[in-house]
Amino acid sequence: MRVLQIMAGKGNGGAELYSTDIMLSLHRAGIDQRVVLRPTAPRFAELRAAGLAMAPDVLAVPLPPWQRWRLKRLIAAYKPDIIQCWMRRAVSLTRAGDAPALIGWYGDYEEQEKYFSHCTHFIGVTQDLVRHAGAHGAKPGTAFYVPTFPSVRPEPALDRASLDTPEDARVLLTLSRLHEVKGLDTALRALADLPDCYLWLAGDGPQEAALRALAAELGVAARVRFLGWRTDRGALLAAADICLLPSRYEPFGTVILDAWSVATPFIACKSDGPGAYIRNGENGMLVPADDPPALARAIRAVLDDDALRQRIAATGHAEYEAGFTQEVVTRRMIETYEQILRSRHAG
Repeated sequence: MRVLQIMAGKGNGGAELYSTDIMLSLHRAGIDQRVVLRPTAPRFAELRAAGLAMAPDVLAVPLPPWQRWRLKRLIAAYKPDIIQCWMRRAVSLTRAGDAPALIGWYGDYEEQEKYFSHCTHFIGVTQDLVRHAGAHGAKPGTAFYVPTFPSVRPEPALDRASLDTPEDARVLLTLSRLHEVKGLDTALRALADLPDCYLWLAGDGPQEAALRALAAELGVAARVRFLGWRTDRGALLAAADICLLPSRYEPFGTVILDAWSVATPFIACKSDGPGAYIRNGENGMLVPADDPPALARAIRAVLDDDALRQRIAATGHAEYEAGFTQEVVTRRMIETYEQILRSRHAG
């Protein structure tokens, strides 16, 4: 089985992080891969050092016609059985017939059929995204569910003093891009009603200036820490009392699995992804989006109720162990590849 992986994203994000995680895991499982990734991508050197065969020249030029020409040459030389396109920018570089199986990866409801019309198969990270693919043109039997897995590993808790945070403070943590859809303004407004809490915002993005201004306006700036993009998420989660996902829109949210994997209590606003996975009071807490008082009440409930806090942390961790570990997801991805190739050969 020869798999050509194409990730054409330009920045740090959940899809970029997970796609490179699964490439590394497939490599360790012995899958023959070629990887098309921008040579400036944050993890390019890591993948190369791990022994993956990289194709840095394809995306080294900024013009799509040149990228397509270079990709065509790579396909002709490598002759992949499968091309996996991570989102629509990657799909746009390919053509029908480039490989026996051309997979479009759906990580978002914005991925419409018009961008994926020449794909033979689809992979969605939730069952509902598989349904969405079918509703937008995927033929029966061509769309598959393969979840993501978290990349955090258990680490010693970060020293709170290193982030100018008192040891006895209650720490709330977000792990996301600083973008309007992530609802971080909701978290800041909730913080105004939680005087014993500090908020750590781990991530970067276009809303940083606006969020800093809002924190100052609300009078909570002294209890907010903007951490930038971090690679020590395990240490941050271990140091936090609660992990928050206050998104207005979230097709899945791998941060759910990040928190579950290390048994950190998790609270989310009810968007598509969290709504499909979180059962309120059992494996996490769900509150309406854009409702700071409701978010503040849920945080206070978890902080003040030991039994609730322990239950949602333990149940979430058990569900991670059952269905979302690296081993489980990697095996499912390989089985999906094998099933797709069997169907192509049978056809």
